[in-house]
Amino acid sequence: MKRLTILAVAVTTLAITPIGSAHANTTTIQVKGGDFYFKLSTKTIAKPGKVTFVFKNVGHVIHDFRIAGKTTRLIPPGTTTRLLVTFKKKGHYLYSCTVLGHAAAGMRGVFTVR
Repeated sequence: MKRLTILAVAVTTLAITPIGSAHANTTTIQVKGGDFYFKLSTKTIAKPGKVTFVFKNVGHVIHDFRIAGKTTRLIPPGTTTRLLVTFKKKGHYLYSCTVLGHAAAGMRGVFTVR
């Protein structure tokens, strides 16, 4: 009986402990940047909060990714970087590549927080 009680407590503890709780409130969005476009896995999130943008340069020249006042470093083709942004309120947020002429050529868009 004692083993059964210990097992029940262990199962209950596992059931109520969030796995990866440090990242439980972070949304991850994949961003591919090419010549000259961005493709996001989603352009909308349901509520304000933390978002990790995983930006991969699939183009042939350097690019970066800028949103909500934060910018990744410039990365060469074939590489990936991350950008953590905390959206504190609902709204529309412009994103773009900051390399001269890239936004005008199509590397821009709008991300929505509902």
